[in-house]
Parts: sequence; C-alpha cells; structure tokens
Amino acid sequence: MSRRLYALLATLIGLAFALPLLWALSSSLRGGSEIFRHISRLSWETLVPVDPTLGNYAALATGDFGRAILNSLLVALVTVAAGLLISAAAAFGLSALRFRGQGALFAIVVLSFLIPFDAIAIPLATLFRDWDLTNTYAGLILPGLGHGLAIFLLRQFFLAIPGDLVEAARIDGLGWFGVFARIYLPLSRPALVSAGLTLFIFQWQSYVWPLLIGTDTQHQLGPIALANLRGQFTIDYGQLFAGSIVLTVIPLLIILRFQRHFTQSIATTGLK
Repeated sequence: MSRRLYALLATLIGLAFALPLLWALSSSLRGGSEIFRHISRLSWETLVPVDPTLGNYAALATGDFGRAILNSLLVALVTVAAGLLISAAAAFGLSALRFRGQGALFAIVVLSFLIPFDAIAIPLATLFRDWDLTNTYAGLILPGLGHGLAIFLLRQFFLAIPGDLVEAARIDGLGWFGVFARIYLPLSRPALVSAGLTLFIFQWQSYVWPLLIGTDTQHQLGPIALANLRGQFTIDYGQLFAGSIVLTVIPLLIILRFQRHFTQSIATTGLK
C-alpha cells in the first residue's frame, strides 16, 4: 500500500473517532428542541447547525457551572504542582538511593495504582469526615497528591540517567538534594510533563470523590455540576452538551500543548 493510501485510511479512522465529538459540539450550538431533529435521517445538518447559538454556553457561565469549572482548575493545578514535587522526590528515592526494602516499597507503589480508587473512596471519605475535611479544598486535593502511576513513570525515567553523572556530582561535593534539584529534575522535563498530565487528568475527571467530599455548591467540581444539569423532570440537552464540551476541551488543549513531551516520556520509559 502506498503512503497516500495509508494517510487516507488514517484520516478516515480519525474522522470516525471524531464524529461523536463533532456531533456533541454541534448539539451544544443548538437550542434544546433542535438537537435530535436531524439524527433520524443523516445529512450535513446533523453535524452543522443551521442557526448556531452560544446561548447554552452563556447560560452555563451565569450559573453554578462556571464556578465549578474554576474549582476544578484550582484543584487540578494545585494537585499537579504539589503532587509533582512529592512524586518526584519519591521516585528519586526509589531510583537513586539504595536501602533495605526498596523493592518491596516499589511493589507497594505499583500496587497502589492498580487498585481502583473508587474501591477505597467510601472508607477514605469517612476518615476525611472525622478530620473535618468535608467541603474543603484540602479534602479534594489531598488524595491526588501521592499518585502511584506518576511515581512509577518518574522512577523509570530516573533510572535512565547515567550513574556516572551522579557520581561525578557527588565527588564535586554536591549533596543528594543538589543532585535531585540540579541534575535529575532538569533532565527529566518530559517525564515531569507526563506525570503532571497524569495528575491533572486524575483530578479533572474525578467524580466519586468530589461527590462524597464536595457536597456544597462552593466546592463543587465540574463533573458533579455537569451531572446536576439533569433536572428531575426535564433535561436541557443543549446545556448538557455545552458542559460536556467545556469539560472535554480544557484537558484536550493541555494534552495537545504537551503532546511532544508526553510522547518522548513514554518512548523512553523503562530504558536504562
């Protein structure tokens, strides 16, 4: 098969995956009564609104949904900043230092991200209620700081850093903190971006934990606010699609911005 045929096939597959997102985007620009009018008989009007409107987005901005998006951004960004520092320090200890029980400790880290978080969410929420962390930003942020997958990704990348470089720095009088801050972190930008994206997506799409901890409107996050757009008797599908697009576009833009670093990190993970 020629290169052009491969490119055409890849384009068709990409469009097939993009069609649901395009239809959701088109539906978010229609009035509630217009959304399902053109799906029984497929035509260009199914994906292209005849009379587009931004009314659904304007309605979301004036309600609790806008505050929920800001809360989600705050929680996710603080988690990325603090979580990267914690995860990088843990990965450095598991890769550069040698101590008894290191293998067992790393096995626990791997096991921690293999267990679904939803399985421990309810008992953990009970513990947080005893600590008076319900309806606080700290309660929303803390479970995402020590993410086992982020530690794993950073450790695997740290193992690829030459040991001779570390030994030379130690001979020159650089302490372990200096080795971590001046050698490991500057050389690990792709891995840090990959781990940061992992932490961001974990917090951004979290639903069960914010549902248990952020019960008031002041600390409500985006996925919870989106679910609350469904009324008891009526559903405004236009606003529902608009909210879905907002929750999808924000992480999509971030992933596209750092795609090169993420790909480089995955390509080099596990190499030594």
